[in-house]
Amino acid sequence: MAILKILQYPDERLHTVAETVPEITDKTRALIRDMAETMYAEPGIGLAATQVDIHQRIIVIDTSETHDRLLVFINPEITANSGKSDCEEGCLSVPGIYGKVRRAEAITVKALDSDGKPFVLDASGLLAVCLQHEMDHLMGKVFVEYWSKLKQSRVLAKLKKRKRNTL
Repeated sequence: MAILKILQYPDERLHTVAETVPEITDKTRALIRDMAETMYAEPGIGLAATQVDIHQRIIVIDTSETHDRLLVFINPEITANSGKSDCEEGCLSVPGIYGKVRRAEAITVKALDSDGKPFVLDASGLLAVCLQHEMDHLMGKVFVEYWSKLKQSRVLAKLKKRKRNTL
């Protein structure tokens, strides 16, 4: 297993739309293991393949407090949603930046697991938010892009300043 490099906003590769995974192979499962190890090392609760510059429709999530309930979603699709909720979000690709995003309160997702078996999951709360956030990555969207242009420019300025200070 390996820790993968996470792309940092505003890297243009974060805007690449991920492609459907045509077949789940040993290489796919190795990527999933590496993504999980990367997510846990950061530490985060979700990671989309797009964030590690692999443009395939793969997400790993673990919202458990014990970090031992890894969920894998290959080719996920939201088939239903209900309610609205404003939740505070952060992102491994936009470190240290947090803010509210309006999302569906509950969703139903269909996907494949790491063995290629289809499943359907009803999610609410943090899991629903995390799934929607990660699925946005697969569509080339980063959560800060829900905000006003002014707020986005402030985020970019803050990230540039932080980068200058670490050089």
